[in-house]
Amino acid sequence: MTSITRLDIPEVVLITPPRFADPRGYFSETYKKSALDAAGLNHVFIQDNESLSTVPGIIRGLHFQAPPFSQAKLVRVVSGAIYDVAVDIRKGSPTYGKWVGATLTAEKGEQLLIPHGFAHAFCTLTPDVRVLYKVDGAYSKASEGGIIWNDPDLAIDWPVSHALVSEKDEILPRFKDLDSPFIYA
Repeated sequence: MTSITRLDIPEVVLITPPRFADPRGYFSETYKKSALDAAGLNHVFIQDNESLSTVPGIIRGLHFQAPPFSQAKLVRVVSGAIYDVAVDIRKGSPTYGKWVGATLTAEKGEQLLIPHGFAHAFCTLTPDVRVLYKVDGAYSKASEGGIIWNDPDLAIDWPVSHALVSEKDEILPRFKDLDSPFIYA
């Protein structure tokens, strides 16, 4: 049975599908819509994305897509391990500006569901990390946004002392300068 755990921000959900192992290896249903629907997680995913990060300490994010191109993401690791983070950027939310994180590994098969209204980032913990994630909305370059990964107001407890980030991510604005397009409902 799929394990579904709501984190300290309950809209962010840690999902662990069961694995059926024998001497040959294992089998797992990595995505089962009916299991998510039963937990009230009704997303219709339209695209799968993949990234490869070659060394530990790479941080990708904090990214989001603004409405009408906002995206929920279902993130999993197929090789290596990451520390995955979601930041609530929904104006009026009781957890606005708060973050949650979870370690996702290929070994255990955990997944993180990041809903609309959250900025997302991850940090690689091992070499050669391959991340797959589903999204429920189309990408729009004009709608992309972000927050600097090391914003002192967010105080994310990254598991690295030095991070490797893209030039684009290095110049993202601070949270206090964000005019969030998301409203808590």
